[in-house]
Amino acid sequence: MSPYDPSAFPPFAVTVDLVVLTVRRHALCALVVRRGEPPFQGRWALPGGFVRDDEDLATAAARELGEETGLCASDPSAPALANGAHLEQLATYGDPRRDPRMRVVSVAHLALAPDLPAPRAGGDAHSARWAPVEDLLGQDGGFGRDGEQPAPLAFDHARILSDGVERARSKIEYSSLATAFCPAEFTVGELRRVYEAVWGVALDPRNFHRKVTGTPGFLVPSGGTTTRQGGRPAQLFRAGGATLLNPPMLRPEV
Repeated sequence: MSPYDPSAFPPFAVTVDLVVLTVRRHALCALVVRRGEPPFQGRWALPGGFVRDDEDLATAAARELGEETGLCASDPSAPALANGAHLEQLATYGDPRRDPRMRVVSVAHLALAPDLPAPRAGGDAHSARWAPVEDLLGQDGGFGRDGEQPAPLAFDHARILSDGVERARSKIEYSSLATAFCPAEFTVGELRRVYEAVWGVALDPRNFHRKVTGTPGFLVPSGGTTTRQGGRPAQLFRAGGATLLNPPMLRPEV
């Protein structure tokens, strides 16, 4: 058996790309940045970057998340952070032609957080914004803003975004992940609007209230009420300890 020779294998780089989703103005939105350098200079892309020599993948994804949004990756076993976000590995993308510079393998991550403020651009990006997922993945040939010519997202980021959105849509059916889009305390109506934004459907308020309050461990009353939605005071809840929903919240047929 011949000895291992590293020079016999072509070099390649590893990146992390982030699908950062939030609900803004009752719409599911993703964070995109306009690339300030080649390749795809001037095109919109998902935030991300190269993995450093001393980083594992989770550390690199958490660093990029902090640099792009100011958020920290939440530890499910630790107390909730005021600026915490759910972060999980999504999938790996390794088409040899996905980056014209060299062979680059990307390990994409999905991040979810409540309504987030206007983003700040960093690294090689000279602008950043929240954009409705419906616009980013529309059928009109790409995304543009302020009168600019629409163009597809850079690299294979449209595919990565689509996979991330589908992960979020399917996972809120059987897990408590939808509460990651909500503040620490929220109303059933606010949670319903998260489901409506992520799924892109309208849900019956009474039926939804019955389901979520009747699922053991899903929601826990916080003891308070709020009038931030107008009208009569609404009861506040927080996420319970359940990680799996039984029965699941099945997505309506569209």
